Amino acid sequence: MISERASILLKTLVEHHIQDGQPVGSSTLLKVAGLPVSAATIRNVMSDLEERGYLHSPHTSAGRVPTALGYRLFVDTLLQIQAPEDDAVSALRAELNPDKSATELVQAASSLLSNITAQAGLVTVPRQEANQLRQVEFLPLSGNRVLVILVVNEREVQNRIIHTQRPFTEAQLRDAAAMVNQRYAGQALNQVKERILREMREARSQIDSYLEDSLDLASKALDQEGDGEECMMVGESRLLGSATAEEMPTLRDLFESFEQKKDLLHLLERSTRAEGVQIFIGEEAGYDVFGNYSVVTAPYNDGFRTLGVLGVIGPKRMEYARVIPIVDVTARMLSSALSS
Repeated sequence: MISERASILLKTLVEHHIQDGQPVGSSTLLKVAGLPVSAATIRNVMSDLEERGYLHSPHTSAGRVPTALGYRLFVDTLLQIQAPEDDAVSALRAELNPDKSATELVQAASSLLSNITAQAGLVTVPRQEANQLRQVEFLPLSGNRVLVILVVNEREVQNRIIHTQRPFTEAQLRDAAAMVNQRYAGQALNQVKERILREMREARSQIDSYLEDSLDLASKALDQEGDGEECMMVGESRLLGSATAEEMPTLRDLFESFEQKKDLLHLLERSTRAEGVQIFIGEEAGYDVFGNYSVVTAPYNDGFRTLGVLGVIGPKRMEYARVIPIVDVTARMLSSALSS
């Protein structure tokens, strides 16, 4: 616990630092905070907050900046959340249209988050176990090629072309699709893959050529499913605009982490198991590369189960009062679109 006076000064300092990115001195706080105290009193309070780990004094300045612990206290107890701007809500409502496919909605959400918050926006794609096979159709093309029309979940349609070892007639493909739909429709895609491969492996010598061909077609059709990006990210370059010269080396490390995505995906996986907005400030993320950055996330769903996580990555001095409600409302509106 800190005193009311210390709370006011810490809140003022954090808000001022978020605004201009510079260390804040006691003389500035004396002018801005509006407290009937002397500059010496403010210096004493600042020294106490620094000793307790809430503030840090850069060696090049007499002013102070918040630490991750200071930001955490600010976010948890001192922050005044702003209502999302009408323009932002209108943009979200227009782009997160229920008539779009799940893939289109996820892509739109990541772009919207980046554009509205001026940070890097990210969305994990719906987890494969949440995708269910509704229907598959096979249509013959020239040569040994087959057009696959894959219906996933309620209305997401995916088209792809597969190559087969021999040509098939339209009737043969229609029969194969009917068999696959009868055996696997309504099951999770990853379970369908496993079951098809297991049946082909275990019963290769016992099944007839018709069933073998049908299973082979289904296996090829699903091979590409889930091979795409696990996480869509937009606006990484925006992080450059807010980085100081001292932060550039750590920013390069962060970009390399984005390329590998392992640390980021582990962090987002933790968010899928939580409810509502989660805020990871600096080292709270558990990875050194996030030391100068914060991640604000929220899970999204289809009305029945959590499908993934969306959020933004930005400097620790991001505008939390504005970013947090944008992430929250985007998750709610994406969930609503996917549930409709």
